[in-house]
Amino acid sequence: MRTPSALIGSAVKGLAIVATISVLSACGSSSDDSPGPVRQPPKVASLGPFVGECGHVTDDEVRSLAGIGSIARSFKNSTGCNWQAAGMTSPSVTFASYRGSPIERERAWVSNAQRTPKAIQVAGKPGFEGLDPSGAICDLAVQLDDDFFEWSMSYGAFGKTGNPCDNARKLAELTIGRLG
Repeated sequence: MRTPSALIGSAVKGLAIVATISVLSACGSSSDDSPGPVRQPPKVASLGPFVGECGHVTDDEVRSLAGIGSIARSFKNSTGCNWQAAGMTSPSVTFASYRGSPIERERAWVSNAQRTPKAIQVAGKPGFEGLDPSGAICDLAVQLDDDFFEWSMSYGAFGKTGNPCDNARKLAELTIGRLG
């Protein structure tokens, strides 16, 4: 008669044998010994120049260059800033910086928002601007190596007339002029 410890020892040996057989059968070879697909290492994005907090632009400069005197900064975080007048349908200006992010994704979003993007150059840097059909909203993005930044302007529901892309371009030019 076997003791309980002998029974446990036999059970452990049995499990070890089953596990070994399972591992070895999983590692069996097939007639096709060619290696699987070779995966390319991921591309490491090269960081573009630092665009600074809020695009290196002050609140007063935003008010002046945007042509909207009664706006104030409503938030600031590590990737951007927003200036807003009072109310949801009021004028606003937004700056956003995207590190290692494809500008084409933003171009697709702008296109889906019914703002047909057109290719532009700002201070020799490629980018795009997209103006909505009402002429009240503009998204202007500029490529910097594998990064890009974007200035977005909305004149709001009852805002001024003119092309907000003209003012967004002035802000983008100021940002590029202050790159560090």
